Amino acid sequence: QVQLVESGGGLVQPGGSLRLSCAASGSFASINAMGWYRQAPGKERELVAKIRSGGSTNYPDSVKGRFTISRDSAENTVHLQMNSLKPEDTAVYYCNAEARLAFGVRYGNYWGKGTLVTVSS
Repeated sequence: QVQLVESGGGLVQPGGSLRLSCAASGSFASINAMGWYRQAPGKERELVAKIRSGGSTNYPDSVKGRFTISRDSAENTVHLQMNSLKPEDTAVYYCNAEARLAFGVRYGNYWGKGTLVTVSS
């Protein structure tokens, strides 16, 4: 199994910053990618940042230039630095990992329980 634990959510004013962290643990064989998704009421869950084992990253236009995803050298912890936050960034943020429990098997998706980010004045 892969356990994902998020931290760092909270209340912040527009224009402020937050740093989210996600630590992966368990008996997985490898992690191909880790990322962050968010979901606001009445909206679909959407990708906000993703980083692959090779270091390449993906961001949607809505957060590009404001959010930065990074990975620790241990490769089992990722961070999401969120700057210039806007009210529309308010959502539950979920950590995601593409991992396989044994070499030679397909990668599966694993999710944390989420952390709430509220951007409001």
